[in-house]
Amino acid sequence: MSDQNGRIYWVGGSKGGVGKSMMTVATLDYVLERGDKALLVECDTSNPDVWKAYKDQVPAELIDLDEADGWIHLVNTCDSHRDTVVIVNTAARNNVAVRQYGQTLDSSLEELGTKLVALWVINRQRDSLELLREFTDAVPKADVHVVRNGYFGDERKFELYNGSKIRESIEGRGGKSVTFPDLADRVADDIYTKRLSLSAAAKTLPIGNRAELARWRGEVRKVLSEVVA
Repeated sequence: MSDQNGRIYWVGGSKGGVGKSMMTVATLDYVLERGDKALLVECDTSNPDVWKAYKDQVPAELIDLDEADGWIHLVNTCDSHRDTVVIVNTAARNNVAVRQYGQTLDSSLEELGTKLVALWVINRQRDSLELLREFTDAVPKADVHVVRNGYFGDERKFELYNGSKIRESIEGRGGKSVTFPDLADRVADDIYTKRLSLSAAAKTLPIGNRAELARWRGEVRKVLSEVVA
């Protein structure tokens, strides 16, 4: 068990298709495997696949962060789960609301006695970096780590980010830049379509799929040990 109970992990990216949901699943799996209590906050209320996969395994809340009420609900939920690792799976559209209402969370962190740790998932496109910059401006107290999604290629192919000023800024503030390993499509597709938690998938998928999942989970643990301390 870690000593990080009470932290809030914000899995962001603010656009569809960068891999936020798989990152959330991996983070949940990592936290549970090390013996921590976890709460899932699912903000993709129109397509809550992570919530459907984990709602019977961990406490889970559906919270719409497009409105001010959702941010109030989020802060109050974190307050009532202070001994729990809160993992927030954000929706693709949430950056607009972060600019409007992010201060609600940012200004509550000291009273909550917690840290907000953003795991910001990027692809190789420029708008990933622009959205990241918007987030850091809107929520200045967040500790931000950048996650290059290996589905889009190895670390060297993220040239825009690797040579960017935003990387210098993130790492200058103590953040890390890590690369999330790719999972074979047929295994990832099974997990998504069957809405399986990783622990359930590790028991029920065909033997070859389970072997690939075990390999990937091992690689994921190495990466997450750097940013989910």
